Amino acid sequence: MGALKEVFTHPGYRRLWTASTLSRWGDAFHTVALPLLVLHLTGSGLGVGMVVAAEIVPVLLLAPIAGAVADRLSPLRVMICADLVRAVLVALLPLVSGHIGAVYAIAFGLSSASVFFNPATGTVLPRLVAERELVAANSGIWTAAVLSQIALAPAAGLLVVAFGFAPSFLINAASFAASALVLARLALPARPEAEAGERKAVHPGRRWRRWAGQAGGGIGLIAKYRLLRVLAAGQVLAALSAGATSALLVVLAAERLHLGPDGYGLLLAAIGLGAAAGPLLVLRRVEDPRRPLYVFGPFAVRGGVDLTLAVTTHPAVAAGALTAYGVGTSTGAVTFTSLLQAAAPATHRGRVLAAFDMLWQTGRLASLLIGGLLADTIGVHWVFLGGGILLLAAASLGRLARTHPPAGEPDGTPEQHTK
Repeated sequence: MGALKEVFTHPGYRRLWTASTLSRWGDAFHTVALPLLVLHLTGSGLGVGMVVAAEIVPVLLLAPIAGAVADRLSPLRVMICADLVRAVLVALLPLVSGHIGAVYAIAFGLSSASVFFNPATGTVLPRLVAERELVAANSGIWTAAVLSQIALAPAAGLLVVAFGFAPSFLINAASFAASALVLARLALPARPEAEAGERKAVHPGRRWRRWAGQAGGGIGLIAKYRLLRVLAAGQVLAALSAGATSALLVVLAAERLHLGPDGYGLLLAAIGLGAAAGPLLVLRRVEDPRRPLYVFGPFAVRGGVDLTLAVTTHPAVAAGALTAYGVGTSTGAVTFTSLLQAAAPATHRGRVLAAFDMLWQTGRLASLLIGGLLADTIGVHWVFLGGGILLLAAASLGRLARTHPPAGEPDGTPEQHTK
């Protein structure tokens, strides 16, 4: 816990953490109210699934552009603008809550703004703390997000039952506005000198060409360096697993574990309990973000859980396994993000983070489509079996993720090769 206390001594980190936490409070209400509203309007699971599609498609379309924007413009301004756009869009939801097309359009717009917000956040954090503090800094933000979800999601459900959908959306809109106000007072250190010089060297009339070339720069950098290639491969394998298994857990609970909605809620609570504990366990063991073992090890934990869920029919066993899954998910998210922030060049960090987000969502979308088909044809337990195998394959890549390759090979950390 000492490392977590240390990062909170940085005023910039405290402000970023506060903005993130305020936004998460609103998200807790929104993520409960939106699918319930769509289900109310459409009466079908397909209708709810369309919201997921509306959230994924903008990532695939805009992530390369968003990464270049985060690198070329002030990431802090990008974050503030994204928050304000999201505040306005969410505030419109109560006005159009009877029109499903408008609801889908707003979900698309919210996701589009988030596509720009997320890589900008990823570029800001390493400028506020030292590299050795990245794990603690990401743990603090992740823990606050998980605890917010656990504490406020039940309240959000009660609020919808008592007062309808509008209050939850207005709370979320207020949280985005509050986040923007907090971020407006955040002072960032100067940009890397290499990037400042790069911007001055470009003639204004040719700048649009450079932007076009940079839009896909994250994928090019991933392809160039071994560590990023291995991380990307692990990301894709994990997405191909998690997209289907997370969406179909409710089906597994009903068909294999014979649980009703209350039992399914307990399974989700087990995941949340593990996810809240995970970052605390990380802080006791990890300081150096450049330790691939702590990135790929959680894949093995989650793979073992999926294999357990594929064969068990006992709810208690499933709940215990899902607690471990929550631990693996949160520790993996913290260590993966920290290693990626440390390894990506400062002048290209936004593009790299956006490229990884695009890879994740592409794999997630493919997984949802394939997993749904398999569950309907051969059984949902086969989906979890396949998911477990994919995660174990991702874990096996850890032996290739050497941050210091043998002599004669390009360094696995591209930071040294950006000038």
